Amino acid sequence: MGERRAGASGVRCATRGAEEKEAAAMMAGFKEPAEAAEAEQGSQPPGRGAARGRKRPAPAPAPSGRLSRAELYEPPSSEELNRLKETEDLFHSSLLRLQIEELLKEVTLKETKKKKIDAFLHEINSLLSAIPETSESDLTDQSWLPGDVKVPFLQVPFDVKGKFRFLPPAQLSVVGSYLLGTCIKPEINVDMAVTMPREIFQDKDNLNQRYHRKRALYLAHIAHHFSKEKLFGSVKFAYMNSSHLKPILLLRPQGKDEKLVTVRLHACPAPGFFKLSRFHPSKNNVRTAWFMEQSAPKEGAPEPPTPHYNNSILCDTVLLSHLQFLSSAATDFPGMKDGIALLKVWLNQRQLSKGLGCFNGFLVSMLVAYLLVKRKIVRVMSGYQVLRNVLQFLATTDLSVTGISLAKDTDDSLPALADFHQAFEVVFVDPSGLVNLCADMTASKYHQVQLEAKHSMEILDDRMVDGFQALLMTPKPMLRTFDHVFHLKHVSKLQSACKKMELLNELMDRGGNYVAAALPFVVSLLARGLSGRALLVAHSLPQTPEWPIDAEPPKHKDVGPLTFGLLFLPEFATSTLEKGPQADRPEAVDFRTFWGEKSELRRFQDGTICEAVVWEASTVCQKRLIPEQIVRHLLKLHADIPESSICYTGALLDSVIKSAKKDSGTGEEAMVSIVCSYDDLSRKLWNLEGLPLTVTAVQGVHPALRYTDVFPPIPMKPIYSFHKQIRTKRLLIPSEEKPCPAYIAPMKIICHMEGSGRWPQDKEAIKRIKAAFHLQLAELLQQQHQLICRPAVTHTDVYKDGFVFRLQVAYHREPLILKEVVTPEGMVKYQDTEESQQLELETLHRPYLTSSLHGLQQQHPVFGSSCRLAKRWVSAQLLSDSISEECVDLLVASLFLHPAPFTPPSSPQVGFLRFLNLLVTFDWNNNPLIVNLNAGLTDADCTEIRNKFMAARSRLPVMFIATPKDQWSSVWTQEQPSAQILQRLLVLAAESLRTLEEQLMDPLSSQDVKIAFRPPLDLYDVLIHLNSNQIPRHLEGVDRPVKSFSRGVVKNSAGVNVLFPVVDYDPVQCYLQELRDAFSDLALFFYDKHGGEVIAVLWKPLSFQPQPFKVSNMKGRMVSTMNNELVCVPNVEAILEDFEVLGEGLVKRVEARTEKWTI
Repeated sequence: MGERRAGASGVRCATRGAEEKEAAAMMAGFKEPAEAAEAEQGSQPPGRGAARGRKRPAPAPAPSGRLSRAELYEPPSSEELNRLKETEDLFHSSLLRLQIEELLKEVTLKETKKKKIDAFLHEINSLLSAIPETSESDLTDQSWLPGDVKVPFLQVPFDVKGKFRFLPPAQLSVVGSYLLGTCIKPEINVDMAVTMPREIFQDKDNLNQRYHRKRALYLAHIAHHFSKEKLFGSVKFAYMNSSHLKPILLLRPQGKDEKLVTVRLHACPAPGFFKLSRFHPSKNNVRTAWFMEQSAPKEGAPEPPTPHYNNSILCDTVLLSHLQFLSSAATDFPGMKDGIALLKVWLNQRQLSKGLGCFNGFLVSMLVAYLLVKRKIVRVMSGYQVLRNVLQFLATTDLSVTGISLAKDTDDSLPALADFHQAFEVVFVDPSGLVNLCADMTASKYHQVQLEAKHSMEILDDRMVDGFQALLMTPKPMLRTFDHVFHLKHVSKLQSACKKMELLNELMDRGGNYVAAALPFVVSLLARGLSGRALLVAHSLPQTPEWPIDAEPPKHKDVGPLTFGLLFLPEFATSTLEKGPQADRPEAVDFRTFWGEKSELRRFQDGTICEAVVWEASTVCQKRLIPEQIVRHLLKLHADIPESSICYTGALLDSVIKSAKKDSGTGEEAMVSIVCSYDDLSRKLWNLEGLPLTVTAVQGVHPALRYTDVFPPIPMKPIYSFHKQIRTKRLLIPSEEKPCPAYIAPMKIICHMEGSGRWPQDKEAIKRIKAAFHLQLAELLQQQHQLICRPAVTHTDVYKDGFVFRLQVAYHREPLILKEVVTPEGMVKYQDTEESQQLELETLHRPYLTSSLHGLQQQHPVFGSSCRLAKRWVSAQLLSDSISEECVDLLVASLFLHPAPFTPPSSPQVGFLRFLNLLVTFDWNNNPLIVNLNAGLTDADCTEIRNKFMAARSRLPVMFIATPKDQWSSVWTQEQPSAQILQRLLVLAAESLRTLEEQLMDPLSSQDVKIAFRPPLDLYDVLIHLNSNQIPRHLEGVDRPVKSFSRGVVKNSAGVNVLFPVVDYDPVQCYLQELRDAFSDLALFFYDKHGGEVIAVLWKPLSFQPQPFKVSNMKGRMVSTMNNELVCVPNVEAILEDFEVLGEGLVKRVEARTEKWTI
């Protein structure tokens, strides 16, 4: 790029203009980090940042500093054309290219920092050579080591042969990513290899952890001397990748630079000391008699191979050769550095790069080098192409089945790939042909990497998704990634699992680390048990924290709880039957052994008799938890892990939407019966005889008909003694003496009548005709189907199967007629009026939304329950009147339709956690939320919506949601939420998400998830406490009351001659309406409609400013004098008294919380 102006800013003419605009837009989006980076870097050296979307000076600028006319119209160079072509083909847009370049700038190390780090490394070098020698002593005699340092190694068994003395290091080299330039922020680690002199080793140091103990003592002695030096801010030990055999020493600089860098000292053996053939994967280097502390080995018993132990020693012998191999790969290949940096960010966001058996940056660098050797990558590729090629390779290659090797194939003395496969689950052999770089990785962890890579490639190829945001900027913690998560509380239980599974050889191989020994077996056991249900069984990586040098090293159990994640195949996850082989087949024995006493013989419809396991589950909610039954059963049976040690957090939130009855599920069954009843009613409406016009369409609009009603109506039959009866009209009304009757929600259905020339063209006349239809529908349904109906002017209520359906007649031209406006000149013009918009909402938008979301529920069975959790949370935070139900439904729908970088949720809890995360992380100010229902929007439509949104931002609602049928007006958020309410919602969502993630990820906590559903009340000025026997939905509260009142209804199957129940009667809502009508200019009122016992009141600050004394200003105010003038100020005491008077019988007490409004 040297000889001509290149880069996103250098292309002339039209291309230049377009790219510069994009660059400008990009810079606007990335302003803060870029500015911060510039401030940190000081003035940039000329020539840096050419490809960063910044202008670069032309070779010979015109005197004014601008390009001369000749230069401006000079044709683009071949390099510039290549760059434009690459941008078009690869990145889909220059925006992605600019975003990636900006990200790379953010994560790479600045030159000023490098200088400081280099100076720190030089000082360490000089200090190391000055450490004094010690005299020789037995390995077990550690009395020479001062008391302020403990050996960073679990010496079990303690007795071991061999001598040790300390001699200054033979050589010191910086290895790893720092020299290659692939180190990325935020954690800068520099690895230094300290070569121990040959004199401190003896012949058989490869046996029985002798080498490992010498290594630990060597580091302990260095630590003792370094701890006294003023150069270091902290000197600590850690385990390399959490492997107990490999302690390392962590050094951090003093003062404000402590967070700048962590230098990791690795002790390694003198080159050429060990005979490498002793460390083949099939060789043994840990003797059973020594490990079991027996006096003599058993006669004739063969020693088992110790591949992991051997690998851990070999890794130390090849540190320098790996560095040389990688640096030769990186020469003349600038894209490699960028590609590795991007891959590291990708792995960090997926929590794959730390812990025992992680997929770390070193592994990625070796993988890039492998692809370079195999010519899958070439040196001219950019960092983005390297990223794509590595992801493509990972997605299509299963290293747990076919391993790969960097070794040349000529040497027969090296072990074959098949030998490695026999010893390890995942195989990737280094250039020496001896070291397996993936030795500690489980097959499950590799499959997780593979699945992520596959998914990432799909995202990069999808133009509808912002690939940069999804791949590199969105963290994927386990709780939000997997459908069910469970914890093994006490990892010490894996000791008994090792015993039960007879893993002595693995324990010896892993130096007694029972977590590492048992984990692969436990995961493969679960993967087999859940094979038809789960796409992936993943586990967290065991991580041991660093520790001070004067503390004992962490034990194996100090890795904390182990977490497992299950990713389901939604169509099979809830199956109650596990069908096995036929009883006479040899595999049947294996099936019986695997499932234990749960397996039984069953005869199937096709006549076969097979082994089968049937899981107990009657409700949908219980079926979702069948995987929990499987996990608990298998771990108890095969690994001796008791149920009490397993903390299964897959469905803890379901309790919030369960109805109060025992053994009832989470309401899915209730909604299915409502939809069946509705379908039957719509068929009856279609076939009604005697109507002057036929019914052309019947559309449900109630949330229960799209499966998203928080507490779906249950069939009810009124108890007459709890009501007053009006016999003449066959009606019931609430009785004053008794508690308020149960709330019966009418479910609205829109009945479209056919068009006809006889419909009037006057809006009042249309209303009269509709009223006549309501009367006639009631009459005909009563006559032809014996349904109890109650007609009204605007609707007809129908009592069917214990539910109440509210029919509303619609005429398709009515909205148009309502839009007619006659101008003073007598012209008729059409414009939106409040009335016409309301009618369109009722008869067009809401039915369309309900049918679309009903379809979404058929594709994703947990969509409804996720919505209900989200709405229950919004209501619990007292905000259900400030944000519409439809708006919340659409927010949740977007998580299922556009889940990237996740898969669509397969459990309500994950859907809900992602809903909270969406609220918090979505940039509502600068982006519209596009919900592509029924795939009705194309890529071009989405771009157009975004562009128009930005152009008209100031006139649009604060939360803008676009759907295929509502691209420009965001009807569901037009009125609410207001900017203040949205801000409040985001604060509450962030806090709830943090609390829930803490509760669900800590198996030793109380796990009281309802804490996120209890609203903070300290913000409000007045609390109105309500009388619970007048709250009809009292039992829907988050914390269910222990006892409640009889509400005057019984569960009903089918009542024919029933008096019509009280419908849609909620005294609290009536009271709230009165409060808002009377005091909306003074206060805001908040309430949880699902059984809330408190109405929270917030005074409006502006209304408390003194107003000039006028008669029109006197509502709720009193006269006071201020600066010798009469002014009106709110009469707070009288207002509070009014609250009580208005709510007599319903209000228990009014509590004034703040004194801030006393004037």
